[in-house]
Amino acid sequence: MRFILFVEGYTEENVLPAFLKRWLDARLMKPVGITVVRFEGWPELVKDVARKAEMHLNGPRKDDVIAVIALLDLYGPTFYPDKSSDSKERYEWGKQYLEKMVDHRKFFQFFAVHEIEAWLLSDPEIFPQKVKSALPKKIEKPETVNFTDPPAKLLERLYLQYTTRSYKKVVHGRELFGKLDPEIAYKKCPRLKELLDKMLELAEEAV
Repeated sequence: MRFILFVEGYTEENVLPAFLKRWLDARLMKPVGITVVRFEGWPELVKDVARKAEMHLNGPRKDDVIAVIALLDLYGPTFYPDKSSDSKERYEWGKQYLEKMVDHRKFFQFFAVHEIEAWLLSDPEIFPQKVKSALPKKIEKPETVNFTDPPAKLLERLYLQYTTRSYKKVVHGRELFGKLDPEIAYKKCPRLKELLDKMLELAEEAV
């Protein structure tokens, strides 16, 4: 049995299956698979999500699919209504909008608030010492690192300032997510907790 995970970029494709499985498999009697479907950014995901979900949920291997999970960064997409300005409003509107678009009981939309790099900020110990020392106090609640100074932008700025190299999402993402204990991120990032709790619930029902 496996999840189909829709993501918007290369970093998510490279790091999320192993990261999510480390948390899930430790709690399951039988491990589950995660098959990633990468889109070319959020616009393609929004445009094609219903068609691609239909392919997996009603295709020839549908009985092997626990659910289709779509994950987008909350920071970046511009399809929200103009009046939706804060993260809670955008999260709830985007989730409802995309789940209604697909309209299938085994499709679930989630967002990383505000980017998956927020999960990295949950454990400062994984960063180089100079970057760790420069992290602002607000990272104690990583999902509050906001639209103005989102997590990846924060890391880009700090890596340029305090190391000899710039922050590269794919390269550093693989390294840092490999070090990150998902339980630490789970405890500090409520929206990540929602995602993992739902995946665990669905997996337990399926296996």
